[in-house]
Amino acid sequence: MVVLAQALITQPRYLLIDELSLGLAPVVVSRLIPVIAAVAESGTGVLLIEQFATVALGLAQQAHIMEGGRIRFSGLARELREQPELLSSAYLLRGSPTADPAAPLRGGPDTERAG
Repeated sequence: MVVLAQALITQPRYLLIDELSLGLAPVVVSRLIPVIAAVAESGTGVLLIEQFATVALGLAQQAHIMEGGRIRFSGLARELREQPELLSSAYLLRGSPTADPAAPLRGGPDTERAG
């Protein structure tokens, strides 16, 4: 949170976040999600690179999901969340994406891989 606060002090036009959930407890990630959503809603462009699709799709409006170095899925996040092929992919994690800080965050580092 400190690093995010330091970045936001400069009032950036764009914010690049690489691996939001890496090394963080799911409860911490669930608290960061609404902060990042608010930053995006305020007009700051946010580019999120995230290995956990449930986290990324819970935040994103538009998404590009890569497997094996190639874009496999691309489109509106709300539509991608409903694609059975994406949800059953061996590279993606189970769980419903959420931007609700009160809801439990699933699909984080402690979640078992599907497939």
